[in-house]
Amino acid sequence: MIINTETDLNCALYQLEKKQAEEGRLLKEKFLMTYESIKPANLFRSTLGDVSSSPFLIENIIGTVVGLGTGYLSRKIMFGASGNIFKKLFGLILQFSITNIVAKHPNIVKSISEYIFKHAFHKQALNPKSIDR
Repeated sequence: MIINTETDLNCALYQLEKKQAEEGRLLKEKFLMTYESIKPANLFRSTLGDVSSSPFLIENIIGTVVGLGTGYLSRKIMFGASGNIFKKLFGLILQFSITNIVAKHPNIVKSISEYIFKHAFHKQALNPKSIDR
């Protein structure tokens, strides 16, 4: 835009002021949105939303939790509250091994447990005498 007269200058200034006011309003909106998004409660909520919307992450968490639980239970079943240092050490190694296997291969563990439950309940359904007792 070429400014030749005072009227052209006033018009250009008015347009620039209007543009500045609009950009200032947009900047304030973005600032408020950013401020709201970094509040701890909102950060926690958005992180929780991301976790709950990711099935892969949920499966990994479930696999890890099941692995930890299985490893702990296997150690307690095998060695209980033994006072022997070698049994404790072997129990920790067993727990760590089982935890890693279950956490890394949750689908295999799931398939095996489904197979066991399927056959256990299937045999019970076929044998009606066991239900009457």
